[in-house]
Amino acid sequence: MFGMGFTEILFVAVIAIIFLGPDKLPEAMVQIAKFFNSFKKTVSEAKSTFEQEIHINELKEEALSYKKTLSSDISGFKNSLSNPIDDLNEALADLDEKKSTGASYKNSQRQPTNETEKTENTKTEKPTKAKPTSKKKAKKKPSIEDKA
Repeated sequence: MFGMGFTEILFVAVIAIIFLGPDKLPEAMVQIAKFFNSFKKTVSEAKSTFEQEIHINELKEEALSYKKTLSSDISGFKNSLSNPIDDLNEALADLDEKKSTGASYKNSQRQPTNETEKTENTKTEKPTKAKPTSKKKAKKKPSIEDKA
């Protein structure tokens, strides 16, 4: 313990008994024990605080690296996006081009006749059924003449 052997500890105990006396020695031992316990607590708290600070510092560095990565990704994303108006203009130009080529394609196709259209229309239409009408017969009240 603390680089001291058994004989050295025994020597210190004998000197403490001589100088303090048997009355004050137990109180001095309790105070020394309390001092060592408080010293241990202080050292352990300082150590845990230091470790927390190191951990917080590591978290800050990691957060900064993520921030740098995200900012570079966002800037790359912004650069990859083009102006939406330009995209719309390109899409409209493509539609106009398709319309012009599509109109010439439609003119080259054969137009269907009216008879075929009529037959197609009659095939798709469903005949409607007439609902039967119910007529209730009026009951005659028996008259005096009928009874006679």
